Amino acid sequence: MRWWKVVGLAGLAGVAATGVVVARAERKRRAYTSDEVRERLHQRLSESTGSDDIGVTE
Repeated sequence: MRWWKVVGLAGLAGVAATGVVVARAERKRRAYTSDEVRERLHQRLSESTGSDDIGVTE
């Protein structure tokens, strides 16, 4: 087997593996409801600012 065939097969395997990782991350991201996303964003904001009151009114 020539070296360029090995390089080509390794590249193909890398592209396939990247596609699997991207698809898995997309499924995980889409599994959240809009309320869960909003709650997580508010939680991250309060952690980064160090306050519990972030001025959000509901």
